[in-house]
Amino acid sequence: MSPEPCAIRGGHGHPGLIHRFLDRLPFEASDPIVTLQEGSTPLVLAERISERVGAEVFLKIEGANPTGSFKDRGMCCAVTAAKRDGAETVICASTGNTAASAAAYAARGGLGCAVLVPDGKIAAGKLAQALMHGARVIALKGNFDEALELVRELTQRHPIALVNSVNEYRLQGQKTAGIELVEELGTLDALAIPVGNAGNITAYWKGFQEVGHSPRLFGFQAAGAAPLVLGHRVERPETVASAIRIGNPARWEEAMTAMTQSAGRIEAVTDDEILDAYRFLAAEEGVFCEPASAASVAGILKFGVGEAQRVACVLTGHGLKDPQTAMEQSGSVVPCPPELAAVEKAVLG
Repeated sequence: MSPEPCAIRGGHGHPGLIHRFLDRLPFEASDPIVTLQEGSTPLVLAERISERVGAEVFLKIEGANPTGSFKDRGMCCAVTAAKRDGAETVICASTGNTAASAAAYAARGGLGCAVLVPDGKIAAGKLAQALMHGARVIALKGNFDEALELVRELTQRHPIALVNSVNEYRLQGQKTAGIELVEELGTLDALAIPVGNAGNITAYWKGFQEVGHSPRLFGFQAAGAAPLVLGHRVERPETVASAIRIGNPARWEEAMTAMTQSAGRIEAVTDDEILDAYRFLAAEEGVFCEPASAASVAGILKFGVGEAQRVACVLTGHGLKDPQTAMEQSGSVVPCPPELAAVEKAVLG
């Protein structure tokens, strides 16, 4: 496809993913496309992780999207569809990243936005984003699964567009990440991905299938929030990886179908294993992701990659989304008076 003119895509640089993949998405060029030039995220070879698992491992750095997470891929599509169909407000339940993305794209598209988040269970970076973008943020005295049930009921009663991953347009946008991987790598034996609400793994499989590709899907859940591994709903999910702290995934059946069709697997990793991978990525690969993102790397370090020679790990969100966890998991700041000898000692140890 030829690139769209800058005036259409809203700026210089690469086009947003709706323009880039217009022939694969349910939109027309004349639609009121809402974009922040999302997609086309970096794919980085992780040399040290590759050594540890004995395969070529690439990191798909989705934290490089405009609001710092993969949610922007689906949100540009969901908000564009809402605007096209005449909605004035969008709403979502969220553990944080969906709220930040919905708020940003609603602001961009001139729509109102309301988000329900579990009270006290949302990382500071994500809450700050939703508030700064002007969303009405409601802290629910309950968990994500309860919040999603409530917003689904609310949108049955009022003309408000639901932009959670139960919205088909979200999956349409998110499938483009899988297509990008095949474009860049040519062949891919396996995909490792964190699993929370299970929309993303479902979307990647959709994208792979559209371009005739079938890598094995390795989905990883946090041990304290692993309903797909356990085979039943988790009433009170708990994990440091707040983005995947979900006990009843909305895309449960589709995700399990994708796993079966790809001859993949779904496994659980502990919080300690997630945090080990989180620190390793930052200190050894130079990539700072949020804790939930590191579940994909924790998973392949724990379970291996089987016969796979080329593997992509999806890092779903940027590390700055959750500054509190980063500060708790890293070294301390070295105090120092403003004198050369003291600085010399502090630097050289």
